[in-house]
Amino acid sequence: MSDIEEIRRKRMQQLQQQAQQQNVDAESQERMHQEMEMQKKQAMMQILTPEARSRLANIRLTKSEFVDQIELQLIQLAQMGRIQSKITDEQLKELLKKVSGQKREINISWR
Repeated sequence: MSDIEEIRRKRMQQLQQQAQQQNVDAESQERMHQEMEMQKKQAMMQILTPEARSRLANIRLTKSEFVDQIELQLIQLAQMGRIQSKITDEQLKELLKKVSGQKREINISWR
């Protein structure tokens, strides 16, 4: 019986070590994600006016993936030097219209 108990004890130690390693990995990934978000937020503060940032924040409530895509495009444009000054709310509206393309029209007919 002591051999079985020893095997169980070793296995429990292995499982605890694996769980600790997974916790460390998850924490480091979370830290990296937070750092990336902070960098993105700082970049948006340099690229957009407060009104434009507010507009993106409002759009994020319904279309978060779309806003992430727009933010990445803006950061890339800024890194390439194609953005000369802060993007205003009006300029952002035009950019959003171009990127979103045609809107879907929904017609409801009552019978």
